[in-house]
Amino acid sequence: MQPLRDAELGASTFFASPLPHDVCGSNGLPLTPNSIKILGRFQILKTITHPRLCQYVDITRGKHERLVIVAEHYEKSLKDFLKQGKAVSPEKVLQVAYEVLEGLEFMNKHGMVHRALSPNNVLLDCDKVKLAKFGLYHMTDHGADVDFPIGYPSYLPPEVIAQGCFYSSNPSIIEAPLPSGPKTDVWSLGVLLFELCAVRSQSFHRFLLIYQSLAGFDALLIFLSPSFSQELPENVQALLRKCLTFFPSKRPTPAELLGDSVFESISCQYTPYQSPVRLFAAAPRCAHLQLPEDISELCKDDGENYLAERAIDEVYHLWCLAGGDLEKELTNQEIIQSKPPICTLPRLKDVAGETYYPLLEDEQPSLPQSNSSNELSATVTLPLIIRERDTEYQLTRIVLFDRLLKAYPYKKNQVWKEARVDIPPLLRGLAWAALLGVEGDIRSKYDGIDKDTPIPTDRQIEVDIPRCHQYDELLSSPQGHIKFRRVLKAWVVSHPDLVYWQGLDSLCAPFLYLNFSNEALAYACMSAFIPKYLYNFFLKDNSHVIQEYLTVFSQMIAFHDPELSNHLNEIGFIPDLYAIPWFLTMFTHVFPLHKIFHLWDTLLLGNSSFPFCIGVAILQQLRDRLLANGFNECILLFSDLPEIDIERCVRESINLFCWTPKSATYRQHAQPNKPASDSNSFRKTPSYYSSEYQDLTKTDLSREPLKLSELKAEVSPRISVEDLIDLCELSGPAYFKTPVKRARTGKPKILAVDIRSLEDFSRGHIPGSINIPYTSTFGPEGELLQCPVTSTLAGYRFRVIVILSSIMTNFATHLLKVNFPRVCVLDGGMNKMKSTGLLTVPSPQI
Repeated sequence: MQPLRDAELGASTFFASPLPHDVCGSNGLPLTPNSIKILGRFQILKTITHPRLCQYVDITRGKHERLVIVAEHYEKSLKDFLKQGKAVSPEKVLQVAYEVLEGLEFMNKHGMVHRALSPNNVLLDCDKVKLAKFGLYHMTDHGADVDFPIGYPSYLPPEVIAQGCFYSSNPSIIEAPLPSGPKTDVWSLGVLLFELCAVRSQSFHRFLLIYQSLAGFDALLIFLSPSFSQELPENVQALLRKCLTFFPSKRPTPAELLGDSVFESISCQYTPYQSPVRLFAAAPRCAHLQLPEDISELCKDDGENYLAERAIDEVYHLWCLAGGDLEKELTNQEIIQSKPPICTLPRLKDVAGETYYPLLEDEQPSLPQSNSSNELSATVTLPLIIRERDTEYQLTRIVLFDRLLKAYPYKKNQVWKEARVDIPPLLRGLAWAALLGVEGDIRSKYDGIDKDTPIPTDRQIEVDIPRCHQYDELLSSPQGHIKFRRVLKAWVVSHPDLVYWQGLDSLCAPFLYLNFSNEALAYACMSAFIPKYLYNFFLKDNSHVIQEYLTVFSQMIAFHDPELSNHLNEIGFIPDLYAIPWFLTMFTHVFPLHKIFHLWDTLLLGNSSFPFCIGVAILQQLRDRLLANGFNECILLFSDLPEIDIERCVRESINLFCWTPKSATYRQHAQPNKPASDSNSFRKTPSYYSSEYQDLTKTDLSREPLKLSELKAEVSPRISVEDLIDLCELSGPAYFKTPVKRARTGKPKILAVDIRSLEDFSRGHIPGSINIPYTSTFGPEGELLQCPVTSTLAGYRFRVIVILSSIMTNFATHLLKVNFPRVCVLDGGMNKMKSTGLLTVPSPQI
């Protein structure tokens, strides 16, 4: 450890990403919290010692995944040079550059990069560089274990910014960006040096760097000032030019730069560091740790500061023994706010009065209003599990939802809009009832149902209840069993055309838990939920309904992930083997209640096809393991489903849903749509996702039902002509206009591929479509032949591709075999499209 000397001990804090509660991994043990992972990676940082790196000292874990890091710290930084408002001398620029590169090279030897270089993180000890925050990227596993980005956008190179905007070439699969390399820090250093040479605002520098990347560095110097290039020595210009090389393949590494001729004049002043290998230090936002008075006295003896000569870790240890408290120091510095449970309510006295009386006229989702509105606005962006534990934030949401629910159904649209932000757990039961359209005298209806007379189903209900979510104290209590029995029996008795199937108890559990003291509301919610998402699933003979559902689900897997679909089909691992409990219980049989709450918060905002997307999202979380295994291993995998990240599942489900054409999930056994009368227009369910819709009338252009055998024979889904017209934004005939249209924003791009002969294509085709004759597209091995039109097709690989033909062909199946996603077929083909009058004929060549 380095001696303390002129350094200070700095404390910084941040939160690790939270994991779901009460869940175990595939080994049966609790999941390792991200804060524990960070703590483990941090330990090696304490062994890293270098004159250009701030020394890491300690890390502690607090409540709610809070981490506090102690490290060497200095008050002065490069930010002070920039505040002076004048350019730094060329000699100083070279010194800073060389010393920063020394630190970066040392990091690179240990397989690390800084990734967070900025003026604030280049500290100065007697004008010598000390890099801070350099270990943050390493300890957080390249940012994977925290919910905030590592690095400052103004200093990140183009390749990192671009990667942050486009995580994956396949938007349906969310992937973590690739880790940054040493050249990332070289660009960041170039930005820093540029600021030192030409003191300007950060935004102006960013503009100049964009200009440089487009026009070149020499053009940038001329643009900045005709005399600027003359003022800078050639070696400084050369250094900036190399650091700010746009293409990373041509940009040097720190080690290469250190040996560059630009440093010939100063390299001899530095002696290579020969100390044992140790790691580095960081401090996101620092507080100075003040030594208690009794310990401070040890520092002084006849003007000598003996304690300052002790190692930093020793000084910190003495500070802790003397009663030092990291959280208290951070609280004193107002870096964190301490909210012990007993002290949280008094703080609410500072909440603004308008929070208790929110305006309900605004159609946009409301943000909390209070004296600390900035803090609460930031809270909205935090993970849901944190928002649900924030006292002040929950107060604002509860007050708002309480007023909206009291105005239900007249404020139903606004309930939907606010539910898109989040639903306060305290009012989740009532909010779900509103989203399900429950209204009227539900108490009288429930009380009028005979729940006492014995029926044949009683025996099965008695067997199922003791096995249903019995880890929960409420549902496992004797009173919980009684309520379970009454609600389930009420549903069976009031639906004589349906029967009790195993799984209905799991479906009932979330509603009973949320409305434990209101059986009538639990019953009403379940009665509204089942016809919307599980229409006719509880018929005595439900095989045709479930088989159609599973077939459409299989098509959705092929639509979104053809590689996974091909593999599962090859090994015979079909949805019938694993997905029936998923859909029959809407995932309540496979997930604990706390996950179901967050999953259903989103499910209830989607239509009846949203569960397909949840199923695909679950498979994609298991994708690597499924692709690597055969039939037997897959069976074992699903017999004990591995841990599923429910927040990721929700995000990916929404993304999948938005990429799915509305008619692709058509089922003839789904609940028929009910037109809403004009007098009740305020009760219409508002659209939540860009691809949600309501078909209020069936037209000649709608999808036609298929026999189950025909549906199973098709791997890719069909879409209707009206859906194609809508997606292509064509002007359809007057009779096609439907009362409710989905929003134009956020539509997936589409490519219509006409596989008829060129002669038929020339007689009339859809505007914007391309002609790829079926007979000349695929080779003998099923590969896609290379030609201009197939190149266009490849360019739309991750868009929606609609196959157009006059007869059914295997073109879509062939595309699927070569792993083309989002392929669908036009229902009725071009024969049905001709009736729209929308076909166009190429203009004759003159």
